[in-house]
Amino acid sequence: MTENFSVFDNILSWLRRGYPEGVPPKDYFPLLALLKRSLTEDDVVKAAQTVLKGATADTVTEDEIRAAIHQVTAQEPNPEEMHQVASRLASVGWPLAAPAR
Repeated sequence: MTENFSVFDNILSWLRRGYPEGVPPKDYFPLLALLKRSLTEDDVVKAAQTVLKGATADTVTEDEIRAAIHQVTAQEPNPEEMHQVASRLASVGWPLAAPAR
């Protein structure tokens, strides 16, 4: 296993612990914005594919995920949204998601 795989596994673990019931639609925008600050677009796509696997009957393609990332991150979420999602992830140990002070 490479170090990158280990980091990626940690990210998926934090996402699953932070959102055990799944990510609510209101958190998509700030969550993608936070992930894009910490990960490459390819890593964000891999994370989305992993989290979505088995979650929906319809297959979501890589191109659809990339399009959603670009659509959602075209503008910054407001600070309250960012703080809410960052706090949720920080509460399960994600050091990269600590809210700005």
